[in-house]
Amino acid sequence: MVFKLRLIVQHLFFVLLTYGGRFGFHMGFALPCFSCPFVMGCGGSCYLLSLQGNWWGLQMALANWGTVMGLQALYYLGLFVLLTLALNKFWCGWICPFGTLQDWFTYLRRRLGIREAQLSWSARDRLKPVKYILLAYMIVVPLLIAHAGLHYDFHLPFCRSICPAKPLMPLFAGSTRHLALDFTNTVTLVFSILSVAIAGGMLVGMFFKERFFCLFCPMLVLIHLLRKISPVRFEKEVGACLGCGNCRRNCPMDIRDVHEQKTDKAVLSEDCMLCMTCTESCPADGVLSVRFFKWRLFSSSRDYVARRFIKPHKAGSVKVKV
Repeated sequence: MVFKLRLIVQHLFFVLLTYGGRFGFHMGFALPCFSCPFVMGCGGSCYLLSLQGNWWGLQMALANWGTVMGLQALYYLGLFVLLTLALNKFWCGWICPFGTLQDWFTYLRRRLGIREAQLSWSARDRLKPVKYILLAYMIVVPLLIAHAGLHYDFHLPFCRSICPAKPLMPLFAGSTRHLALDFTNTVTLVFSILSVAIAGGMLVGMFFKERFFCLFCPMLVLIHLLRKISPVRFEKEVGACLGCGNCRRNCPMDIRDVHEQKTDKAVLSEDCMLCMTCTESCPADGVLSVRFFKWRLFSSSRDYVARRFIKPHKAGSVKVKV
């Protein structure tokens, strides 16, 4: 089953990306997921760190191909593009260690019998620009450092002041140092206060709302920009859709585009993380499918839904039709 396979892959990559560096495993510095480089001995790090640290280097590369920093920035950018094209949003739903952490909070909430908090569609629409604002923040601040004389204490602005992975993920390596306030100067103090406060807020949000941080994740924007040239496709046979709404009700990201799409075959939306929960929940054969080039990786199936979600019929019980 896809659900069990996803759990196995998620936990495998959580271990590899959190502890892999201690055993010589490292996937580089351009991963399209929140594998935090502040975790000592991590097995790979998020591209957002490279983007902030090498943004002016990328400009130098465009102006002068001989600079070492510029070539390094181009290398990381190229590697990020290749990795993103290869797996698209699978990085979000299947590999991202911080995404797995969020899923653990969801599991705990469900075990405690606490209902998930609901956001209205209008509230979700108002939150959508936040991820673009965060992406702009991590691009503009390094530009100001490089060209407008902004002090270097502002470097890595997203990682050091906003990203909740920085104070939380090192805890799995036994480090609490990023939960402490940095009194070196005013900038470092403000950044550290923001970091701890946002991490605390995200902990609450992740407990009460499934994949809460993903609503604000700027990495989703970067991956989504490359969706049209990626061989990984998420498609819908719109003419065969039953209109049951299972895809909308079961989506952890509360995406309604898949259900509402009536014309376009491609339904990979900005917030989708390719967890394939909607595809597993769709009771119509072949209506939803995930493909790699022309090969179908998984598609919706009436029999699959019946096996996974409908309990065997017992005498005196009511049968459920799919």
